[in-house]
Amino acid sequence: MEAQAITILLLGDEGCGKSTFLSRISRGRQNLTGKVPVTLLRDIDQPFVFEVRSRIGEYRFEFHDTSSPESWRLLQPDLVIICYDISQRLSLIDMQRVWVKEVRTTFETSDNAPLLVLGLKRDLRSENDPNGIIYPQEAYRIAAEMRADKYMECSAITGELLSEVFEDICTTAVRTKTDDGGQSDGGCTVM
Repeated sequence: MEAQAITILLLGDEGCGKSTFLSRISRGRQNLTGKVPVTLLRDIDQPFVFEVRSRIGEYRFEFHDTSSPESWRLLQPDLVIICYDISQRLSLIDMQRVWVKEVRTTFETSDNAPLLVLGLKRDLRSENDPNGIIYPQEAYRIAAEMRADKYMECSAITGELLSEVFEDICTTAVRTKTDDGGQSDGGCTVM
């Protein structure tokens, strides 16, 4: 049986951690926990392909991000993940003001494809941030206002919550190929 292709698009401001996240998960499930050296993937090599097996079947996850050599606006993603940098308030604001609007206006499937919010660089969350610390509760509230299906956060550098985030992405992606689709029943869930 041939693996089903699932297109996953990561959107977010430049420098918010998308490439580091993809580079870390590309090292395989066994390297998702703890500190592991991260070698960045090259943007020209997109899509980044991951073969995944589940009890339901075999899947080919094709990850694209905003620095893709192809225009990401031409994709028809099965799953959209809007990313932001937990240590930068402007990144959170852009997620809400820029990226969710891009998704809603660019993709015809935006009403059917699941939308996940992913906070990156969890290890850089600081109590001393002059713009105010971004607590998970605040980001969760914003994700719910955006009608996201799930809010997640992790650190690709330290591995904190990385395994759980990858599992949530896999579960949601696989559900996009079922009759029910990958969207949640309503409201944002937090992992």
